[in-house]
Amino acid sequence: MYAAQNELLTSAIFIFVAVFFDATDGMIARLFKTSSKLGVELDSLADIVSFGAAPAILMYYSFLIKYETLGIIVASVYLIFGAFRLARFNALLENIEEKPDFNGLPIPMAAMTLASYIILHNPEPHLISPYDTIALVIMLFVSVLMVSDLKYFSLAKFPKLKTSAQIIISVGILLFVVSFFLTQGKTIFYFFAFLVLSGFFNSKIEKYLFDPNKLRN
Repeated sequence: MYAAQNELLTSAIFIFVAVFFDATDGMIARLFKTSSKLGVELDSLADIVSFGAAPAILMYYSFLIKYETLGIIVASVYLIFGAFRLARFNALLENIEEKPDFNGLPIPMAAMTLASYIILHNPEPHLISPYDTIALVIMLFVSVLMVSDLKYFSLAKFPKLKTSAQIIISVGILLFVVSFFLTQGKTIFYFFAFLVLSGFFNSKIEKYLFDPNKLRN
């Protein structure tokens, strides 16, 4: 609704609010031992709205509306590929208590990447070139990555990383937080762009990141 009213920055912020609740609902379910297959399905239904439909509509009103039919198609491709990504994850999920590595870009990360692009430019309605063209390419790019077989690490496996890798990642996050406040949130897009691109080299550096002793425990 905010996107349709051209409150684009507010709409983008709500994507991140949805991510917060998406992260906490699972923790609460495990804390109270109420995890279930039904919860997994309900979570995916919420995800397809919060991270599929909402970002698609937001990007359409922000950048793609000038492309008319093409803009609708690109937004629809993102939504359809996101739904496929969620369905594939549920079909392959064997243990609801464990967070496996992700095959394909997780849809919340795709949504945050798109929302952070809005924050980077804080566009007026129908923002013109080149930002609209870049937005179209980014949207198609993350759509393809969602249905790809690229491997993305789950944050739940952070304790199994080598100590040196934990320190490097922690310092990197700290530097990001500092730069986020110094630039009024403008750097957030580059942070998520790095995470999106990390899928291309995660499998190659896995043996250097994880502690074999921690993986066995």
